[in-house]
Amino acid sequence: MFPLTWHWGPRDGPPFRQRGTLGSPTVLEGTMARTNPTLRQRRLGAELRRMREQAGFGGSQLGRAVGMNPAQVTQMESGKIGISVERLHTIAATCMCVNQPLIDALAEIITDRGKSTWWEEYRDTLATDFLEVAELEGGARRLTTYSTSLIPGLLQTGAYASALFAQTYPPLPHHEIDLRTAFRMQRQRVVRSGAAPYTAFVHQAALHMQFGGPEVLTSQLKALDIDSEHPSISIRVVPFSAGVVPSPSENFTYAEGPIPELDTAQMDYGHGIHLFDAPAHLARFRALISQMDSTALSEKDSRELIKSAKEEMEHKHG
Repeated sequence: MFPLTWHWGPRDGPPFRQRGTLGSPTVLEGTMARTNPTLRQRRLGAELRRMREQAGFGGSQLGRAVGMNPAQVTQMESGKIGISVERLHTIAATCMCVNQPLIDALAEIITDRGKSTWWEEYRDTLATDFLEVAELEGGARRLTTYSTSLIPGLLQTGAYASALFAQTYPPLPHHEIDLRTAFRMQRQRVVRSGAAPYTAFVHQAALHMQFGGPEVLTSQLKALDIDSEHPSISIRVVPFSAGVVPSPSENFTYAEGPIPELDTAQMDYGHGIHLFDAPAHLARFRALISQMDSTALSEKDSRELIKSAKEEMEHKHG
């Protein structure tokens, strides 16, 4: 069981560190290992490892059965070398995997390798965590977030996002704040375009946190009100009256894949992000989302509460 207490990190709030990154060139099966596999490449490897383990094979056993040496199996399962769709089918047959939707989804990951993505242009300027959040959101069929003390990154205004990054310690230079803010604004295209229907569960406390001051919050609440009318965005406020929530500091993103087995949950910590894809963890996040659905206000009542918070700010500081 993973812990329930954490702090906001690079997805929605100001990250507290930045890692250097290396490129991750697309490689064909059997060529040199990738230096830094992408999120999808690592997920493909993790699913192949699960497939092998469920069949009761060790790495050496599988390798002998499919014509790979143990080192290649290890690299494949860590996402460091690519495989062909044909090899995938051989492995699935050897492991007696009859989950055809899973096999098809994994084949899609293989055939998508090398496809250009907008976040790659930031690979030499932002930490890997930023890129992986964008990759997770960009590949999702549906997104759900829960946040307690701040507006979710996918709904933040530029001024609000900049105010959060400006609170990072040690302080960031202005050009770095601008870079991270621009990246966050680009991330929002996945939900504003309707590519991934989005549900945001936002605790009422977040409607009153004045990051950047009253003017920034007022503008943010106006934007949130407008977003609540978007056909592919659902904003549900968890009111103070709801009582117990999963944790007073719990924030997470749940990204639905092409099939439930390829869903991924992401949580932010002060030292970076953590990704969960084990079946037991995914089941727990689905239960948390179900709990939020039963305790949060309706879209209509949430919109009214957002408007009320905005009017309160305007009255006090207008």
